[in-house]
Amino acid sequence: MNELNFCAPCIMGVEGICANELKFNNVENVKAENGRVLFSGDYNTLAKANIISRYSERIQILLSEFTAFTFDELFEAVKSIPWENFIGKKDAFPVKGSSLDSELYSVSDCQKIIKKSVVERLSSKYGVNWFEESGAVHRIQFLIRKDKVSILLDTTGEGLHKRGYRIESNDAPIKETLAAVMVDLMRVRPNHFVVDPMCGSGTLLIESALKALNIAPGLNRSFSAESWQQIPDVVWKEEREKARLAINRNCSFKAIGYDIDEEALEIARSNAQRAGVEDRIDFFKRDIKDFTFDSEFQTTIVNPPYGERLLDINEAEEIYKTLGVKFIKEKGKSYGIITPDDDFEKLFKRKADKRRKLYNGTLKCQFYMYFKN
Repeated sequence: MNELNFCAPCIMGVEGICANELKFNNVENVKAENGRVLFSGDYNTLAKANIISRYSERIQILLSEFTAFTFDELFEAVKSIPWENFIGKKDAFPVKGSSLDSELYSVSDCQKIIKKSVVERLSSKYGVNWFEESGAVHRIQFLIRKDKVSILLDTTGEGLHKRGYRIESNDAPIKETLAAVMVDLMRVRPNHFVVDPMCGSGTLLIESALKALNIAPGLNRSFSAESWQQIPDVVWKEEREKARLAINRNCSFKAIGYDIDEEALEIARSNAQRAGVEDRIDFFKRDIKDFTFDSEFQTTIVNPPYGERLLDINEAEEIYKTLGVKFIKEKGKSYGIITPDDDFEKLFKRKADKRRKLYNGTLKCQFYMYFKN
């Protein structure tokens, strides 16, 4: 099989983290761009990237990139792609995408043109005029930005933030990929002790444990490309086995989560069990006002309720003030707090040692980090 080009869309601002993860896992030709990371490889690379990536939103095959100002140009460029290498006679191939600042601004028209072009190409290769599309799903995605067209084939299915452990969640849970980024920025390691004093459904602590134990986030879920006849089953078996062998349970990592909502704590316990890290995390009911330190060396990561989540900005501000009192500057203590509130540091009464702009969905936030004594 010829080498494939891949694209891993990611949260804006974390392209470097996503790229470094792929490089660390021996992926070739890794290149970070705005909102995505490009790389290349074979079907094993495809499977590995889906299974091990903590920060990517999905893994796509980048089939072609070109400039198009007219529908004829779009049609001919899409038709030149060797679709028969990926899509079988009975396979389904829905089309979706987006367009911005381009001559071809009608998304629905672009969908129709691309679909028609793929059908014409496959018809000439398979000698049929109609496709039942009852087989494996091959989702075609297009992105048009300033007349530059990217044609991609999704291999993931449900987004990579869907690890499989969070069947239930409390109100406004943080996305797993964003939680993993925060864990990475706080440099959580196999010997760390991590605390979340407002843990909700436990996502930050579970992602901390998965990182510390080197448990691949996609190890226990399936991906749409697993049903493709073009990829041998042995590819997925090989990459899952490699991921299992890489797990490190001989480490001292521990974590504690606190919350005032007993129902949320029960959800967190169930999530930790499904993630296979229930023996590493304890959950207790406790108000943030009663926060105390559980260890001499402790990393505290928190996603406090704020504005839109509380519907009362005054309550959010009181929480920030409480955090400022409780999160003291002391050797062995580090803190990471995410919030969209630009006045956080004033309320917390301390400038962050480092801050990072992150997006929680479409909401622009700052991740404030404190680690200096």
